[in-house]
Amino acid sequence: MSKDLRIAFIGGGNMAAALGAGLSGKLCPAGNIHVVDINEDIRARWQEQGSTVAASADEALRACNVWIYAVKPQVMGQVVQATRPWMAPGTLVISIAAGITLARFEEWLAGAESPRLVRCMPNTPALVGAGASGLYAAAEVPQEQRELAASILAAVGTVTWVEREEQLDAVTALSGSGPAYIFLLIEALTAGGEQLGLAQADAQTLAIQTVLGAAQLAANSTESPAVLRQRVTSPGGTTAAALQVFEQREWAAIVGEAMQAAARRAAELSQGTGS
Repeated sequence: MSKDLRIAFIGGGNMAAALGAGLSGKLCPAGNIHVVDINEDIRARWQEQGSTVAASADEALRACNVWIYAVKPQVMGQVVQATRPWMAPGTLVISIAAGITLARFEEWLAGAESPRLVRCMPNTPALVGAGASGLYAAAEVPQEQRELAASILAAVGTVTWVEREEQLDAVTALSGSGPAYIFLLIEALTAGGEQLGLAQADAQTLAIQTVLGAAQLAANSTESPAVLRQRVTSPGGTTAAALQVFEQREWAAIVGEAMQAAARRAAELSQGTGS
């Protein structure tokens, strides 16, 4: 834990709160976290945890060497410009807003002295410490600050760096939107269990635990998911019968097509062509 690390969250909502919970007492003391949010209830929750708060940009920001922007994309521009006067030289700036490119941040931060920009695509399982985040850093970000950015996001899950910013669209399509795909699978498994005669609550419990257990098994195994699938599938057995239906309906192609649609939409938003 570093007493020299001071982090500002501009926007203190759910994702920021998840990060704050992961960081507090681990990477830095709770008192080294400063939160700017217009919502009084959100500020009160952060204060209860020992963080300092403000309703708008204030002098306390100047002492923070890491700024994490966690507001909605549609208000990001005005928020960045409102906070910019308090940014110290060399501040590590992390954006967890979808669809906002580093080029746009550079425009909004014009006049700030040498900010170091990192763009992040997290996902909602970060709320329970099981997130998956993709990161991309501007060329001028030194290795030390890259490692710091990674350690901040690693406090709530796993971290993967991408080589090109546009690859964050693929991250969005895979892990960013991916939890919704899994929730849809859980819904479908639950409904299927009900159709086969199980009570809804029992079917949902079994569905959730099956997805959780399979994911843990894949995470802890040295074998690929394909090998694990083959080991579960006895020739002529029940699993083989089910998988044959998936193959006939081209399940893998459907998933790929859905991800392509998500990636295209992410690119549209990043380019400002989506509405």
